[in-house]
Parts: sequence; C-alpha cells; structure tokens
Amino acid sequence: MDYKKKISRVSSPPTLPGKPGKRRQFDIADLYRQPESKEAGTTAGEAPALDEKLRQAYYWITNNAIITPFYDIEYQDGPSPEYLLGDSKAVLRLPSDQSYSSFVLLPVLTLAARRKCLFIGGPGRGKTASAVLMGVLAGYPLTEIKRAIQHGQPQMTVSDLLGNPLPSDLMKAESMEGIRIAWRKWLAMRVKIIDEYNRIPTRTQSALLTVMADNYAELLDQVYQCPEAAWYLTANDDAGGGTYQVIEALRDRIDVVVRALHFNSRFIGELLARIEAGARPEEMVPREAIFTEAELDRANREILEVAFPGPLLRRLEHFAAQFEFLEPAASQLEYRTKDNVRVSGLDLRTVSSQETGKSRARDIGGQTANGLSVRAIMTCLVYTKALSYFRGKDEVSMDDLRNMLPFVLHDKLVQNPESAFFEEAGNQALRVDRVTWIRRLWDMSCAEYDQLGLDSADPVAELSAVFERGLDGLPAGQAEAELVKIERLLESYQKNRKLHGPMFDDVLKLKYLHQRYSNYLKWLKWRG
Repeated sequence: MDYKKKISRVSSPPTLPGKPGKRRQFDIADLYRQPESKEAGTTAGEAPALDEKLRQAYYWITNNAIITPFYDIEYQDGPSPEYLLGDSKAVLRLPSDQSYSSFVLLPVLTLAARRKCLFIGGPGRGKTASAVLMGVLAGYPLTEIKRAIQHGQPQMTVSDLLGNPLPSDLMKAESMEGIRIAWRKWLAMRVKIIDEYNRIPTRTQSALLTVMADNYAELLDQVYQCPEAAWYLTANDDAGGGTYQVIEALRDRIDVVVRALHFNSRFIGELLARIEAGARPEEMVPREAIFTEAELDRANREILEVAFPGPLLRRLEHFAAQFEFLEPAASQLEYRTKDNVRVSGLDLRTVSSQETGKSRARDIGGQTANGLSVRAIMTCLVYTKALSYFRGKDEVSMDDLRNMLPFVLHDKLVQNPESAFFEEAGNQALRVDRVTWIRRLWDMSCAEYDQLGLDSADPVAELSAVFERGLDGLPAGQAEAELVKIERLLESYQKNRKLHGPMFDDVLKLKYLHQRYSNYLKWLKWRG
C-alpha cells in the first residue's frame, strides 16, 4: 500500500471490541446535525460516540504520526508477565489490558477537557509537533495553527503577545476608551500553543497569565474575552529555567506535565519511509479524526458526567491530607502547615527538624515541601474523569486515578530534599523519576488507609454523613447527641500522642461540625 494512503486513514475495527454503545442525553443540536457518513464509523443520523472518536484520534497519532512506542500508562486484566533486567533489576511488565503512551494520551485528554498541558523534553522530540496535531484535531487548518503559535523569545513584548493599538486611534483618541486594539488572532482560537514559554520575559509572562487564568486579554484598558481553550506549552527542561525564570503563578496554572521520551532507534526505518514518500503526518490527519467545536463541547460535558465513586473519593481525601500538616509550624492548630512556614519566610528544613516521634523514612508528608492546592485537587478529579471516559467507562476506577496522579502532580508536589526516604536503598532514583515517586506516594497512602480499616470504620465520615442530611427541623436533642459524639471522638484522638496529616484534617472537620451544631442550638434557643 502507498505510504501516504496508509497513514491518512482511520482503521475500521473499533478500538474497544465488544464495548456497548453509550446512552446519551438528548441534545437540541442533534436536530440540526447533518447525518454522518458510514466512512466515519456511524450510520446515517446516528450521533458519533465521542469517546470512540477520541480513541481513534489517539491510535491514529500513535500508529502514524508521533513515534512513541512507550506504554507508560499501564492496565492489567489478569496475569501480566514480568521480567527483571540489568544489575538494578528493572521491572519490565507486559500489560495484559489496553495501555497507553502518556505523550499522546495526555494531550488528547487536554483537548477534550479544555485544560493546560506542558511538554518537557529536549529539542527535536516532537513537543511542538504533538501540539500542532491537537490543533488539527480541533478543526483548524495547518497554516492557521502554525501562524498562531507563540514562540517564546527574550525580546517578546506584551504587544507582541496580545496586539497593538491602531495608530490612527492613538492620534485621534481623547481617552483610553477611544483606542481600538488590533488583537492577535490566536486569542480567539480554542487551541493555544506557547512554544518555549520559559523564554518569555517576566512582564510578558504576567500578561500571558491573565489570558491563561481568566480567559481575557487586557491592553490600554481594553479587554478581549477569549473562549475556553486547550493550552499546550513547551519547555526544554522542567526546572522552570530557560532565559527567564517562570513566575510561580504561571507554573501553577499548568494542569499536567508530559515528558517527551527518547527516540527509539528501532524506528529509524519509519523515518526513512516518511522521507522517501515526502509524507508529513500533520498534513494527513483523517477527516474522521477531526472534531467540530460542538463535538468538543459535548465531549467535555460527557467527561464531567463520569461518576467518581465515594470510596475512591475517600482514598483521594486521605492521600491529599498527607502533605500540608507540619506540627512545629505554629502554636494554633489551624496554622500548623507548610504553607504557613513558606509565607513567613522561614526555612522549612529548620522548622521541620523540630518534629519528633515520627519515622522520617516512612512519613509520607515528610517527603514533600508543600501541600496540594484546591486547583491541583480539582485538576486531579477532571483528568481522572477524562481518562475513564477515554477508556469507555462510566465510572472512575482506582487504576485510572493512580495512573493520572503523577502527571497532574508532577509540578505541584515539591520534593523535600532532606527527607530520609530518598536516602534509603532503591529510592535515590525517585529524586529524578517523579512519575514513579508520586505513584509510590499513592501506594503508601492506600496501604495506610487499608491498615486503618477506613473503608469499614470511618467515624468522621459517619458524622459528616449525618450532618449532610441538613439542620432544618433537627431536634435539639439530636444535635446535642451529635456534639457528644464529636467530643468523645476527639477524646480518643487525644490518647494518641502522634498527630499526622489525615488526622489533622479530621480534627479540623470535627471542629467545624461542632461549631455548626453549637450555633444551631444557640439559634434554637434564641427562637424560643
């Protein structure tokens, strides 16, 4: 078969054989949607299954466009052969279920979830090419995408990034409101690409931050509202360096970090075939894999409809609670956090050295220099739902969450270099391998969760469930009984001399519940 024909079509077999079709809610847009051709894998009048279309796009990219033979997001369905290789006994596992390459999967999920993805890796590893492909999948012409790429460079001004005032208005206007701005066209696109964002000057980074965080651009008191978009940024290293240090607020707006792995020399033959055929994959994306604006909007809604089971959410709560607590950080309980040390300007190492009674090698929270922000936790929830949706599932699984956490928290969790954990045999490599490190943190948290038996006995969750039923019409006697339960539970905690992250959050939740019931009883008394 001609090479160009081979790579310019989507395979006809379904990506998940035997998977039943999803039932969708009625969408008024269906009344006006044109019938799909059978070439697109649907019968006339049938709305496309967008999770299947996402998988088709993913497999077309991995099989024909981006050479990335790395299945680092693994799933198992039964026994999976394992091999120990080399002096270090590196584990090679052959996944027994459909597994994926993070370098392609994460950008595809970012497109559907309309989030922000950072590619990290050396020059020539496909970072920009992958971002360009996402723009093509979103329906933009290739020439328009390439013109819209913002290339970071040391001389980039705010006007270079956002636009320029019209010269005639500058001469005639009597006030700022009278000056019109010729805004850059990329601001209106639903896929935005910033190449080498760590080469942008600090002042221009601040303008970029406004667009990324709040979806508007501002210049000379004029405001341009931008649509919701998927963002793709690239950098050659993950230390925040480059020509300019990336401001912390801008780094915090990035949702997932994807590493571009090395080129596998066994695929040089594929490069030769492309050269001889004069083939450029970004120019040959099959029409069946390209999404309309309405389809991306619908995919985003369907992602949010994926269920997140309560028991798994409880494990995520336990995990997220591990990191912020720092006992010597303050006298008042609420302020005993690493963030309190950071904003005070004190040295975390000096403060944390005052902790006693904990195993420095086994303490999960001691491995990090910070906790998780609200934004990081929300991003975990969205991307895990997106991964489950991509896999054709109606509910998030434990493996989905475990596979997604390292990419969302890659830049969110800062390692504590003084932690004794990294000095133990076999753990030194985790200073560099952040993906495995974060998965190890999750596994350690889950082991602790199981050891505590929190699935079967979680008194704080039980008290919270009673409170969630509402206070309207609650008899005073029942409210008083709940107060007694809270105080007795705190008495039991008092007997345990050690205070750790999850208990810290539990204690503060109990204080919150106690305050709500107390205020309610005072209100009942006032009402008479």
